[in-house]
Amino acid sequence: MSDHTLRGVIAAVATPVAEDGSPDLARATKLARYLLDNGCDGLNVLGTTGEATSFSLDERKRVMDAYKAQGLPLDRLMVGTGAAAVADAIALTQHASALGFAGALVLPPFYYKGVPDDGLVAYIEAIVNATAAKPIPIYLYHYPQQSGLHWTVPLVRRLLDRFGSRIVGLKDSSGDMNYAREAQAIGKHFAVFPSTEAVLLDARAGAFAGCISATANLNPDLCQLAWAKGDKAAHDAAVTIRKLFDGKALVSGVKSLLSHIHGDPALARVKPPLAAFPAADRAGVVAGYDQVRGKRVA
Repeated sequence: MSDHTLRGVIAAVATPVAEDGSPDLARATKLARYLLDNGCDGLNVLGTTGEATSFSLDERKRVMDAYKAQGLPLDRLMVGTGAAAVADAIALTQHASALGFAGALVLPPFYYKGVPDDGLVAYIEAIVNATAAKPIPIYLYHYPQQSGLHWTVPLVRRLLDRFGSRIVGLKDSSGDMNYAREAQAIGKHFAVFPSTEAVLLDARAGAFAGCISATANLNPDLCQLAWAKGDKAAHDAAVTIRKLFDGKALVSGVKSLLSHIHGDPALARVKPPLAAFPAADRAGVVAGYDQVRGKRVA
């Protein structure tokens, strides 16, 4: 299992929200299929862009169930299963494993800050042991700006020494490329995915396993051209689209632009505590996106 299969362009797919605040399963699976058909090699379901921690345990399971029920290729999907309560993380990881997802993306338990590495090892150990009968590959989710905790490289090495091939890779949303490179240097069988398509040409050359990006919801075709063909113009266009969100709320912004791209206002809905993308920001992002798209011949 150390030969991980997930590579390339992976969108951190948004989770559409119904009027009553529950996950909109029909729109969720429709968006997932669209992305897989239009350039994504895989998807990260129920990550930060997917607002996973704003949904209940039951809601997160229902989203996973819907992907399975609609016949989406779960061998191309990793799913976020981290939680503040270890029992919840176990339940979600077991559910992902039973359904056949390709991997579980695991946030550290994010409420207590400054916890010792021993506590984080115990958390992963509990998840590993609870899924031993059907061992789903585990990807560590490094996003210290949100979780307040670090999967430091020494800690990752310790987890690999302890749990071997169950720990297959890491998503790095820290934006610290030195960290990402240090993590990738752990070994050729350890798959590191930075969170921006800006790395795709480097990844294509072997520096990383690919990217897991929020903005790949918006530009999967451009990302795939960069990854598969080394297309510099497509890569520049994808990065330009991502930069439209600099200094703005990324998750609500991605959902707002998705609603423009697909002509579906419902796609802009977010769960509290996130709030709707401001109208002025939306106007600027839509104009910037349309300008980039207008320059490219389909």
